[in-house]
Order: sequence, then C-alpha cells, then structure tokens
Amino acid sequence: MTVTLEAEISPGMSTADAVGLAQLVEEAGFHRLGISDVVFWPDCFMLQALCAQATDRIAVGAMVTNPYTRHPVVLAGALATLDDLAPGRAFCGLGVGAGLEPLGINYPKPVGALRQAVADIRALLGGGEVGGERLIRPAAHPVPLSIGTRSPQVMRLAGEVADIALVGGRFLSTDLSETYRVWLAEGAARSGRTLDDFETAPRLTLCCSEDGELARRSVKRYAAHYLTIIRPPELDVAPDRIAAIEAALDRSRGWYFDHNRFDDPALDELIDDRLVQAFTIVGTPDECADQLGAVLDMGFTSASLNLAATARSSAAEGLAETITSFAPVVASLSE
Repeated sequence: MTVTLEAEISPGMSTADAVGLAQLVEEAGFHRLGISDVVFWPDCFMLQALCAQATDRIAVGAMVTNPYTRHPVVLAGALATLDDLAPGRAFCGLGVGAGLEPLGINYPKPVGALRQAVADIRALLGGGEVGGERLIRPAAHPVPLSIGTRSPQVMRLAGEVADIALVGGRFLSTDLSETYRVWLAEGAARSGRTLDDFETAPRLTLCCSEDGELARRSVKRYAAHYLTIIRPPELDVAPDRIAAIEAALDRSRGWYFDHNRFDDPALDELIDDRLVQAFTIVGTPDECADQLGAVLDMGFTSASLNLAATARSSAAEGLAETITSFAPVVASLSE
C-alpha cells in the first residue's frame, strides 16, 4: 500500500534555510510540502514559489491559509501563478485561521467564509468570473483544495466540497476517527459524494531522531498545547494536572512551534512520555514507523505531518534532523 504523506514546515528560519528544507523533504520522498501561513512570520506564498522553483516533483502549497487575511480572489491569483511556475504541483490548504486576534479579526461566519472562498477560488482558477471579473491568467492544471479542521461543522463542509480533508488536532483514536468519518460522510452526502471521492488525512505532529529521548523532550510543549485544547477523555488526565499544565503554558512564551519560544520548566515533569506520544508521532525512526502504522491501521491511506524540530541549535537544524531521520519510513511506505 502506497501512503500519501504531506510534510508541513512552519517557516521560522531564513529563506535559504526554508528552501533547503524543501529540497530535503522532496529527497525524503514526501508527496506534498506545506508552508504554514502564520501572521508576523515569513510570507508563506513567497516561500512556496521559491520552494517550488528549487524542487522538481513535490506538490507545494499553504498549510493552511485563510479567507480573512488573504481575500479569495488574491488567493486564486497566487495559486494560478504557482501553477504556472510549477505546472500541476500547486495545491492550497484552507482553514478558519489562528492567531488573528491581534489584527482585530474574530473569524466571522467561518463556515460561510470558507464555503465562499472555495467557490470563488475554483471559479477563478477555472477561468470563470467572480464579481464580473476573471483572472488574466487562470490555472492551466487542477489545483487541489484541502480544508483543515477539527470542527464538526467545518468537517462537514470539507466532506461536501474539499479535494482533501485534513482532520483532527494531533490526537486520534479509533472512536474519534470514526466520528470524523461520520461528519465527513454527512457533508459528502450533501453534494452526492462518498468518502471515496476525496482524500482524508489525519493531522499529526512528527518529531524524529535516532535519539528518541531528545525527540520526546522536543515536543512537550506541543503535547501540552493540544492536550489543553482537546482534553480527550480517553487519556484520563486529572483536573488538577490539567490546571497545572495550563498554568505552565501561561508562563510560557511564543508559539508552541517557534524554535525560539520559552517553555516553562514545569512542563518537563507535567508532560510525561504517555502524553507526548498521545499527541505526536515521536521518537526513533522505528518508533515513529510503529506509531504512524497504528494511525494508518484506523483506515487512512494519507497523513499530514506537521514537522517539529528537535532541540538543536536552530530550527533548520532540528527540522533537517526530523526529515532525514524519518526518510527511511517514507521510503518503506512507498514500496
């Protein structure tokens, strides 16, 4: 069974380093490369163009952008340009967005905004009109649109209109994956589709190293972040421990994926290996292969992997370690 693997890089490094990582992702055998769209960070669409130019095979796109900071007409123009630069390799991940509050954006009518964005982008890329106008140069090839979410309403929308549904918030269980499929199937039925008509990929965090303990230490902040958001009852974490983790996160600074963030030291004790492994694919290559295999055994043939850097001297060095360490796993899933 060939598994479609998507790698996402959050671009907290120099442009040259980001392009170098894109080349490593392609060499490792991943099928798609996503560049995170994060406000106040390096521009993901400029990086997509540079990464596409520096690679030959891999699909390149945003993971994920949103219809609030980037108008759908602007997105369509960017995607048509990316398709012209890298014919047939452009894609675009769409979501509600995150971290937009400093811009005064409070995500008005998210399902409606995403639905309209998909309709407008598809119309323009295909040479159609929006507001009585057309793109001067529409796309010459299909540009797959993915929708990323853990919301039931947006998941139903993904089932209805997306080419790729990116589901979940890093934690996944058999029961939860079945719940996601129900929501997707409900949305798909609205447009006469079934689950076989589009790709479904769980959203997972990956941190891989020959030093498995280093990898696990490197993603404790990730696990703490998603634990406090999702709070899966299956994990049976005591309320007082959750409260202590929330307090430690309040004392921490920076995005959880920012290599230069400050993690409160209390997280080292509060987030044990059980919690780390509940929210990440983490450890040595063999350990990561086993964990990813368990997810794929839930009925998936794709996975979207947000790459996490090991705790090295720079984000680029840590991400390169994750990519190269995981490369044998990618190869084994492509046989």
